[in-house]
Amino acid sequence: MTEAKIEKLFTPAEVADRLRASLPTLARWRGEGTGPAYIKRRGRVFYREDDLAAYVSDNLRTKTRDSN
Repeated sequence: MTEAKIEKLFTPAEVADRLRASLPTLARWRGEGTGPAYIKRRGRVFYREDDLAAYVSDNLRTKTRDSN
């Protein structure tokens, strides 16, 4: 049997602080599907650290006019 990995989950308030974004901005990103991946459990939103790291990495820019 495979052992499940328990990850620390971050609240929207913690993520807003880490990404320097407001809570309404995170909510808008969730609605638009443009922000970091998230988990919704019993009506509450959580973020995994790996998903936050992937979001930051995917949005890394090396010049002003990157097409993304």
